[in-house]
Amino acid sequence: MNKPVQQRTLKTRANLVEAARAIVLDVGYEGLRTEEVVKRASVAKGTFFAHFADKDALLELLIGEALLECLDQMAERPAPVTVPEVVEHLMPLIGLMTQSRFVFDVIVRHSGAAVVESLGPIAQSFDLQYAVFAKWFDPEGDHPFRRDVPPELLAEGIQAFAIQAMALMFCAINSVTSVEDRLTVYLNAWLLPSK
Repeated sequence: MNKPVQQRTLKTRANLVEAARAIVLDVGYEGLRTEEVVKRASVAKGTFFAHFADKDALLELLIGEALLECLDQMAERPAPVTVPEVVEHLMPLIGLMTQSRFVFDVIVRHSGAAVVESLGPIAQSFDLQYAVFAKWFDPEGDHPFRRDVPPELLAEGIQAFAIQAMALMFCAINSVTSVEDRLTVYLNAWLLPSK
């Protein structure tokens, strides 16, 4: 039987998360240090590790929350009806995911979970991306996009092409083409194939 979590434990965890958010605002995700989090939260280092396995677990929480918030905002927007609109809808999410190589690496590292019980906020955001994108391609909707495959498959393709475009942005040889331009080429081919 699980024991109920004490209010003090919840408050301590919230305090650690708030201290970390403040640090990220000051120095970015790359500048987040466990020592600074415990100092700002006025707790012992052992207390930090009672709540988070390591700094990476805290980063997953913080970045995952930002991704989920961004996706909630995307879901509220009207569905795009052109490839440039699809790309424009994706750019806030892509901007968040590519703000630095460090952030992108954390996201990729936590994008999947080996078991459902360990599904963290970043992995959840990838599942939500799929759901948000699929809604753009309602088979009954008024859009020019292909209808020969299910909306879910179109969503998976957008997710895959976006990850590829972002990854190439961090590759010296391929970084001369912008994410927007690369994604536009990919999505024109994927969503509007020529007959």
